[in-house]
Amino acid sequence: MALAVLKSIALYGLQGYLVQVEVDISPGLPAFEIVGLPDTAVREARERVRAAIRNSGFDFPARRITANLAPADLRKEGPSYDLALAVGILAATEQVPVKNARRFVYLGELSLEGKVRGVWGVLPSVAQATRQGERAFIVPVANAREAALVEGAEVYSVAELGELVAFLRGEVELTPFQVDREALFKAGEGDELPDWAEVKGQLYAKRALEVAAAGGHNVLLLGSPGTGKTMLARRVPGILPPLSLEEALEVTEIYSLAGLLSPRISLVTRRPFRAPHHTASAVALVGGGRYPRPGEVSLAHHGVLFLDEFPEFSKEALEALRQPLEDGVVTVARAQAVVRFPARFMLLAAANPCPCGFLLEGKCTCSPQQIQRYRSRLSGPLLDRFDIFVEVPRVEFEDLACSQIQESSAVVRERVKRARARQQERFKKTGIFCNAAMTSAQVRRFCELTREAKQLLATAFKRLNLSARGYDRVLRVARTIADLEGSETISTDHVAEALQYREEKGV
Repeated sequence: MALAVLKSIALYGLQGYLVQVEVDISPGLPAFEIVGLPDTAVREARERVRAAIRNSGFDFPARRITANLAPADLRKEGPSYDLALAVGILAATEQVPVKNARRFVYLGELSLEGKVRGVWGVLPSVAQATRQGERAFIVPVANAREAALVEGAEVYSVAELGELVAFLRGEVELTPFQVDREALFKAGEGDELPDWAEVKGQLYAKRALEVAAAGGHNVLLLGSPGTGKTMLARRVPGILPPLSLEEALEVTEIYSLAGLLSPRISLVTRRPFRAPHHTASAVALVGGGRYPRPGEVSLAHHGVLFLDEFPEFSKEALEALRQPLEDGVVTVARAQAVVRFPARFMLLAAANPCPCGFLLEGKCTCSPQQIQRYRSRLSGPLLDRFDIFVEVPRVEFEDLACSQIQESSAVVRERVKRARARQQERFKKTGIFCNAAMTSAQVRRFCELTREAKQLLATAFKRLNLSARGYDRVLRVARTIADLEGSETISTDHVAEALQYREEKGV
């Protein structure tokens, strides 16, 4: 009888659970069974582990092998348990010292020749295990950089099973893999983005998007085809302030879970910009599936989600956006557990005023029924979650032909960064980063209005028939406009501009 107990990690969403990999080898007919609610990829590890051990020059026991992944009631998925299973067999057969093997948490897939391949979700796995008291980790070389981002983690990277066995036997020395998080973060800040100066005219839309970028507000751009809605939206990332290191680590955990990191890019340093096609399903947008994975709203966390042809998305997909837009988190309920993915993003949506697109120019060929059916795809509760509505007119010839140099993204970004810096100081230790994320209680606390501004807002509340949510959103936008001007108090001009953006033009 021989038994070895090692450790690995199971991810359910971004939540990690320590898994005890128990390998028992006993007399009997040769067999290799894996129990503990494994999925197909885990069950197929039997063949990968058997071939990897033999092709690495070690003995695979011709006895009955039972591997239990505990806790047994938690679903195990993916190939990341291969390494722990292989080392467990080698430890149970005394080919490696059990005492040395027990020190580590193992993550990695094995090839048939014994190479250690990278797996998804290593960064959140190591982060979760570290929070639970683990310190030493064995990971593939392909995942070493992201794993080493976790403070307090002692990460050893291996390229093949033979190298790992030699290390556990004490035959070779491996040094913990280390990265300079600050240097890695700064090294990723030089990528070129489309410049704000390339947009001719559209001063009103530019100002609205600058306010939105400064406060993280949701924007609906409405205009005829060819007016520049998509061009404007794709230049918004260039005027957003850079991610902080804390924000970058949050985004990188999500991308690691989704399998979107590469060995070359181990830390996401740019604010995400996601632009899914309008045929995307509700699950693709908000996340979910049999084994929950993050959707586009989570992949846009701390960045921008751009939905072009907004009314063309399915009704189900659009309505699924309502809860994450309000709460900043996606909750996926399953029989085994409830999974939460962060989803604090800035929503940019672009829409035509009617199916043909030319209603605002007086050349519409749509019937009233077609227009009503088109607009009814956007429900009142969904529209109420937009802070800013912008009508984008067609650009005049004089603006297109003008040779005057337009304001660049760098200039606008500096104003936005100053406004965000004021917000970060205001919301220090509250867990939020911008005005758009303020709770109702924080709106009451931080949005101080002059007496004249209160009177204007009271009049507009009745005239525009604002909801309580709409009232808070006007105050959040006004707070951002005041921050752009460096004002602590919200004046009449700030409220008037915020109310101007609140008018739902043509929708």
